Amino acid sequence: MIKKQTMALLTVIAVCTAASGCSTGTAPAEGTTSPAGSTGANSNKTGEKIVLTMWGGVPAESGPQAVVDAWNAKNPDIQVKYERFVNDDAGNMKLDTALATDQGVDLFVNYSQTQLQRRIDAGFTLDLGTFTDYNIDEKINGAGEWKINSKYYAMPTSKSQFFVWFNKEMLDQAGLKIPESWTWQEMKTYAEKLKSDKRYGLVQHLEPFPDPLDSVSVKYGYTKPDGSSNMDHALYGQWLETLKSMMQDGRTTVPYAEQVTSKMPVDTVFLKGEAAMLNAGTWIFRSSNNMKDNPRSFKIAFAPVPRLAEKAEDFVTRGGTGDAISINAKSKNREAAWKFLKWYADGGMLPMVPGGRFPASKAVNADETIKLLLGDNAATYDQESLKKVLFQNIPTYTRSLPKQVLDLRQEEYESFFTGKKDLKATLDAIAKRHNDYLKQNKK
Repeated sequence: MIKKQTMALLTVIAVCTAASGCSTGTAPAEGTTSPAGSTGANSNKTGEKIVLTMWGGVPAESGPQAVVDAWNAKNPDIQVKYERFVNDDAGNMKLDTALATDQGVDLFVNYSQTQLQRRIDAGFTLDLGTFTDYNIDEKINGAGEWKINSKYYAMPTSKSQFFVWFNKEMLDQAGLKIPESWTWQEMKTYAEKLKSDKRYGLVQHLEPFPDPLDSVSVKYGYTKPDGSSNMDHALYGQWLETLKSMMQDGRTTVPYAEQVTSKMPVDTVFLKGEAAMLNAGTWIFRSSNNMKDNPRSFKIAFAPVPRLAEKAEDFVTRGGTGDAISINAKSKNREAAWKFLKWYADGGMLPMVPGGRFPASKAVNADETIKLLLGDNAATYDQESLKKVLFQNIPTYTRSLPKQVLDLRQEEYESFFTGKKDLKATLDAIAKRHNDYLKQNKK
């Protein structure tokens, strides 16, 4: 998939280069100034209004439009327009095409390191080290994971969190404490105690479903020292066995095939009180704060996701920084774009918080973020446990596996959960197919 996308992108660039109508956009316009080491930083003549275009994957009504409106009201000389693209293969290719054909993109959001690397290779991204008035390493928590060749070609602006949501009323009735550090075996025990004939102990979204496997592989390696696959690690087997036993034990958790077939809306199931625990992330606040469509009387508490690693110090959880914003290397308004980007990172993005996007900048007050996140529903959350998971000090990783590897691993654990393969056959198949992939993509 990645190779196909890269080839398609290169084709777009080649066509653009050959076409007489494509402008490089690299020459500075009359009356502009450029930061050190760059050209064409600002195309406006003195007193002329600059209009920036920013491309992002979030629907405008979910925060971006409010951000743009707030900026535009205070900056009549630099106005911003927001262009939405869907964050999928087709949407990202639409953005790449707009960049390659010089369609006036000034800023754009990268949602994965794979996408960013492809755009760096294509020459679309400006080295933000060009500007010296903002230290990304000092200002943005966890920014370093987005460095490419020791440079920032995009500034990460948000931090993502994954955690377990609890129906606190059910937790209290069962006499269980809110966990602050726990294992999958302990989660299994909690789910067994919290289930009933009318509710599941645990439900979880399918997107973060395999996160425990990536946590293991990030810590112990996707490959062994000899270069062969390590995706048959013993902790992979522990997760498979633990979860399958939960699926087979009444309503401890949902059987995999049933969840996939029914397309179970697990967040709604949890918010209706039909499940005691939900393994998800910050995006659920859009639903939990919507009391009109999801009325509830219970308070929600939070815990970190459980670990497979025996020792807490060996645990790496999914999260880190994201929404990495680049400035188009061909933009004629680089200085204006940089001014907006700094403002956005240091608090301008706050209207994005109710949609579950948390500012990564140290300049943003944590209490203000929590207040915006919960709004009028603050009393319906256990805020002490929420703050602990939002500001936990656990090493994080960003999922960066190629789609082919994600797909082959999913196909194999699906075979295990649906009873088509036993544990050994499943682990052997994952490792074999991963080894085949490694051989085919050997550099």
